[in-house]
Amino acid sequence: MISKINHQSISQNEIFHMSKFVVTENFNHHSNEVFPKHYQKDIDAVYKEEMGFLENSKIFAVKNDFGDLVGTIRVLKWDFVSVLPIQKMFGINPFLCTGGSDIHEIWHIGRFAIKKGVRDLNILKRLLVSAIAPICTHKDNIAFAEIDAKLLRVLTLMGIKAKIVGKSIEYLGSETIPVSMSYHGLIDFYNANKDLVLPEETFGVSAKSYQLPNRVVFNTEKRNYPLV
Repeated sequence: MISKINHQSISQNEIFHMSKFVVTENFNHHSNEVFPKHYQKDIDAVYKEEMGFLENSKIFAVKNDFGDLVGTIRVLKWDFVSVLPIQKMFGINPFLCTGGSDIHEIWHIGRFAIKKGVRDLNILKRLLVSAIAPICTHKDNIAFAEIDAKLLRVLTLMGIKAKIVGKSIEYLGSETIPVSMSYHGLIDFYNANKDLVLPEETFGVSAKSYQLPNRVVFNTEKRNYPLV
């Protein structure tokens, strides 16, 4: 049986375990459980990156009754200083992907993985609702993610509207596509599925507040436009 989503503060050892789970399940799903020579380096890289994001992120996990991971996802509130995966992997400037829209908060969603063989669609929905909840608190919020091509098709069928913002690359054994997701592209899915999780099973309101860098602020009394 599957226990409820666990989103409590986690130790460094648990983050490493999560990192290993994410890398392992990606290769399980996309490479027929064939692991490359750089498998351990991939785990170490994910772990190092998530430790760097720890202060401003929340990791959600679904576990079975034995405490084994069944699914994970991570949401990160960008501080406008840390290098997001979409910048590092694709060389994409998030401010250039907003279409001239106002910017309130920028988020990043990553480390999504579900154990191979698990077919419960509600696990996917619960993880997604927990991750997108903070984006759905303000109409000018936006999120970025790097999504497997097959998963992107599934999310589209589920009603999540994602915009492709760059060319795909191969990452952790699959074709990975950079996307942006606005409040307006997420809110319908969130409203339809938010009852799957309790309010406390989301990022919460304690996340730090960050100001946009001066280089992207056009008029602080009117609108914030991406100028870089």
